[in-house]
Amino acid sequence: MTNELFQQVRLVDPVSGTDRVTDVLWVDGKIAAIAPEIPDVPVDTHIRDCRGLVLGPGLVDLYSYSGEPGFEERETLTSLQQAAAAGGFTRVTLLPDTHPAIDNPASVGWLRSHSQRPESNKHPAAAAVPTLDCWGALTQGVKGQQMTELAELATSGIVGFADGQPIPSLSMLRRLLEYLRPLKKPVAIWCFDRELAAGGVMREGAESLRFGLPGIPEMAETSAITSVLECVAAIGTPVHLMRVSTARSVELIQTAKARGLPVTASTTWMHLLLTSDAVASYDPSLHLKPPLGSQADRIALLQGIQAGVIDAIAIDHRPYTYEEKTLAFAEAPPGAIGLELALPLLWQNLVELGALSALELWQALSMRPAECLEQPPGQIVAGRSAELTLFNPRQVWTVENQTLKSRAINTPWFGKQLMGRVIQTWS
Repeated sequence: MTNELFQQVRLVDPVSGTDRVTDVLWVDGKIAAIAPEIPDVPVDTHIRDCRGLVLGPGLVDLYSYSGEPGFEERETLTSLQQAAAAGGFTRVTLLPDTHPAIDNPASVGWLRSHSQRPESNKHPAAAAVPTLDCWGALTQGVKGQQMTELAELATSGIVGFADGQPIPSLSMLRRLLEYLRPLKKPVAIWCFDRELAAGGVMREGAESLRFGLPGIPEMAETSAITSVLECVAAIGTPVHLMRVSTARSVELIQTAKARGLPVTASTTWMHLLLTSDAVASYDPSLHLKPPLGSQADRIALLQGIQAGVIDAIAIDHRPYTYEEKTLAFAEAPPGAIGLELALPLLWQNLVELGALSALELWQALSMRPAECLEQPPGQIVAGRSAELTLFNPRQVWTVENQTLKSRAINTPWFGKQLMGRVIQTWS
């Protein structure tokens, strides 16, 4: 077994607040030492020159989609895990919107048995296999009009409860939160009023008029968030608010947290990088739900992350085949891939430009998502095993079929050159 010395690496660990250049020694699957210089190492140690590289805890994704089961042509569990490892993720949590859905213990058992599981204390030289967990469905049926067997699902190995779609009615939401409170599992809700959205495909405003595309008003999100917060205040069940995308939503969540309501929140990575102006390209990969917002929304989301109002950045990786996405903008299904692209693009566009610090970014991609899932966050501490991500912020590569591990290519960055790439992950 070959041990590893990460020599003069930039260590970024949000749990300990560490951001410094140091040596890190890995022996027998554990962090053996962290010091400015480690001159004495075991004889079989592989010394890796890491000047200019970044070492941090493995990234954690709150919610993404798998094609398998049901749509393996989009993405298999294996290709999703390979994409996650290539993007620096050591834990990925899948939404239950598969076919069949993850809405009963048998489907949870199938998913767990068919996903590759990492070995304990895996050595750095071994290929990383990220842990796949799953959310159990809140509702079932064509329009989500029926609750799943929540108590039965709660004991089947799920991390918590979520739907990839909005809850169809307030009465259903109320009943769900009442039933879920004694189960004490994380609950994630997408706040989006389909009736107000009324077939829109981008954010309503000057851009939607200019591009000739039907708009989705901001209130489709904010009115739904207000309703959920009122339910949380009345019932007391903790809730995670998914896919937050507007400045007003950040204000509502900030007020709720100040009142002491048990809520956490996340935005998706693309909403931190792009605005509705980008839709001018009519790239179907920019058809997202929630839609891209204004520059004011983007800035508010970034400030929300810095202030802790927005707890985490989710990837919301949603693969589609080339044929499914190669349609007119309004006709293409919403969603884009992101597991392999998020860290390089967020680092390049936010950390390098000073919009977020390296610690703030790693906190939102690793520590806080784990906390939202009620899992222990990864930490790089001497004497303990660790999930690790080694990242080269200067490596240049092109996004294309040959360089992506995902089966899908639905991303607006396809064919473009990026700076920054994950070198290796250890689960």
